[in-house]
Amino acid sequence: MTAKNGTDRAGWRDGLRESATFDRPTIHEIRRAAREGVYDIRGGGAKRRVPNFDDLLFLGASVSRYPLEGYRERCDTDVVLGTRFAKKPLHIDIPVTIAGMSFGALSAPAKEALGRGATAMGTSTTTGDGGMTEEERSHSNTLVYQLLPSRYGMNPDDLRRADAIEVVVGQGAKPGGGGMLMGQKISERVAAMRDLPVGIDQRSACRHPDWTGPDDLEIKIEELREITDREKPIFVKVGASRPYYDVALAVKSGADVVVLDGMQGGTAASQEVFIEHVGIPTLAAIPPAVQALVELGMHRKVQLIVSGGIRSGADVAKALALGADAVSIGVAALIAIGDNDPTLEAEYEKIGSAAGFYDDWHEGRDPAGIFTQDEELAARLDPELGGRQLANYLRTLVQETQTLARACGKSRVQNLEPEDLVALTVEAAAMARVPLAGTEWIPGQERY
Repeated sequence: MTAKNGTDRAGWRDGLRESATFDRPTIHEIRRAAREGVYDIRGGGAKRRVPNFDDLLFLGASVSRYPLEGYRERCDTDVVLGTRFAKKPLHIDIPVTIAGMSFGALSAPAKEALGRGATAMGTSTTTGDGGMTEEERSHSNTLVYQLLPSRYGMNPDDLRRADAIEVVVGQGAKPGGGGMLMGQKISERVAAMRDLPVGIDQRSACRHPDWTGPDDLEIKIEELREITDREKPIFVKVGASRPYYDVALAVKSGADVVVLDGMQGGTAASQEVFIEHVGIPTLAAIPPAVQALVELGMHRKVQLIVSGGIRSGADVAKALALGADAVSIGVAALIAIGDNDPTLEAEYEKIGSAAGFYDDWHEGRDPAGIFTQDEELAARLDPELGGRQLANYLRTLVQETQTLARACGKSRVQNLEPEDLVALTVEAAAMARVPLAGTEWIPGQERY
């Protein structure tokens, strides 16, 4: 098959063969670096193909298993988060939450839309870096407040107003690195909330200023419990890199909930070299995290939320089957409220991109009004409509998850288990620790 420019899929054109090592995107990046002398910055998640949930399949019920009838038999979806120590754990209706995305990266209407959609479906949303906005708090029935290394916008009053606190140690798109916010998105309101100068580029710290390890994290968690009268669940979020040890240490430090973010997780702005070359896939991160919880006797006692590239109910169900209690979505939620809208194709083209490819979120020129602090652009987003669209999307995720769970004979979506899964590739089988389809072989494990 030949492309419009005469190049076929193997990279041939007019008798010339494209290099697999120095292909055209690589050459383009080398030329850009030579011209500009600085690393490239973009948003979104990793674009490279890595083993993911599409490489797993469910084993639906047949003779050896008994399925549930969708119209007559229940399949529960609710989950309680923070049962370990908190006086007031979160009880949400669905196993899908909205990930932390900051006001600054996102517009105020976008934050409002996320709150509206999450509330309509009985789940939680999360503040992100830069503090809590009134739009978000007033439209989020359940709001998780993120405490990040930057401490931007942090104050004890908002900690108390939140329903849970998430201590962010790392993020899947950039474990070991801090966030970035370009000056064109630091409006007067954003600057006031973050105590920053207007219009100046900002880079968040990559580590917390008042602790350097798990012992210090334990002290910080205790401080947060004291500030909030021990009511709020304390989440600890880690980017997927060494999940076995990071989850074990988070539990040791006193976390009620661990949030594990794989490398497919998005970000508003980071170095592309971080996004594509740091961390491990979400699929590979879940089994060692669950193993750590099981070995500590804490699986299901400390809840595990998985994020990073969740798109469909199939992804949700597979994450739960591997041992998660819930999942969290970010990029997918933004698409649901209006990101990458094809009706805005002409405007995406004006800024050198296209609907479905737009990832220059850091530039603040988003025609959909989501990744911007420009008041005229932000006004384009109707938060009520965005909230309804997000609720519809979440509803669909839950229906799909229930459908798969019932097909496996489960009356609760969290009852899905690794035994319900097989893998299509050797890599996915090894990472997910489930058999290769048609065999009993799990690569890396002894056969008896």
